[in-house]
Amino acid sequence: MDKILGFFETYQPFRHLATALLILFLGYRLARFASHWIERAMVRVQIEPTVTRFVTNISYYVMFSVVIIITLEQLGIQATSLLAVLGAAGLAIGLALQGSLSNLATGLLIIIFHPFRVGDFIAAGAVQGTVQEVHILTTILHTADNLRLTVPNSQLTNTVITNYSVNDTRRADLTITVSYEDNLQQVKQLLHALIAAHPLVLKEPAPVIGVSDLAASGINFAVRVWVQRRDVQTVQFELREQIKLAFDEHGITMPYPQHTVHVRNGVAIESPAVTIPEQKQKEG
Repeated sequence: MDKILGFFETYQPFRHLATALLILFLGYRLARFASHWIERAMVRVQIEPTVTRFVTNISYYVMFSVVIIITLEQLGIQATSLLAVLGAAGLAIGLALQGSLSNLATGLLIIIFHPFRVGDFIAAGAVQGTVQEVHILTTILHTADNLRLTVPNSQLTNTVITNYSVNDTRRADLTITVSYEDNLQQVKQLLHALIAAHPLVLKEPAPVIGVSDLAASGINFAVRVWVQRRDVQTVQFELREQIKLAFDEHGITMPYPQHTVHVRNGVAIESPAVTIPEQKQKEG
């Protein structure tokens, strides 16, 4: 034991280095344990997952920063001197990291004002997906085709955020075009019957069916129905298929644009786009 103590007294730098490494290791483990304990405590009291993860990340970085300062003091680097140097370089660091600081500030705004929460499906600018995590600088989204997007927080708050998960019900819109030769009353009655028979369409608010436009290709009907949020795409897919099959059964035509080319003296002259209903096209 005397030899071991004598070794450490002889090699003071080695002793300080070993102590600093021990403090760094134990401090790292303690910061991880404390941050996990904070996360579990917030989960037990049912605090929102977005706030829980954000506070957990902040607490870990703060505690680990304290550990680093203690480790540097053990190596003989005065914390006051270090803080003075960092303060003098603060302006340069702030200019160099202004993008990161902006992301940090907007991350705090997301936590405070809750434009979205973990689990919400959102669209912001060119990105859209389900919110998985909100970090200090970035937000993690998973797209519908299972891609992982890491989006800077400032990019989300600098554009319009569309949150598809806030309300329980949504409106599903369809545009159905029929030819001018068809009976409009018959078309409306058929659309009302199909919508009334669909099990996922809500009775309230009531569906809306009306002529939205007298277009060049035909008469456009606007079909607007209310459904549960999770059923929007299902209702749109099924109604489109059912409407087409019902129109075929009742002889209602759905026009599509056609072009007629006249040849005069060997020169092709293309006429403007005209619409030829399906049945008329077959007869011609």
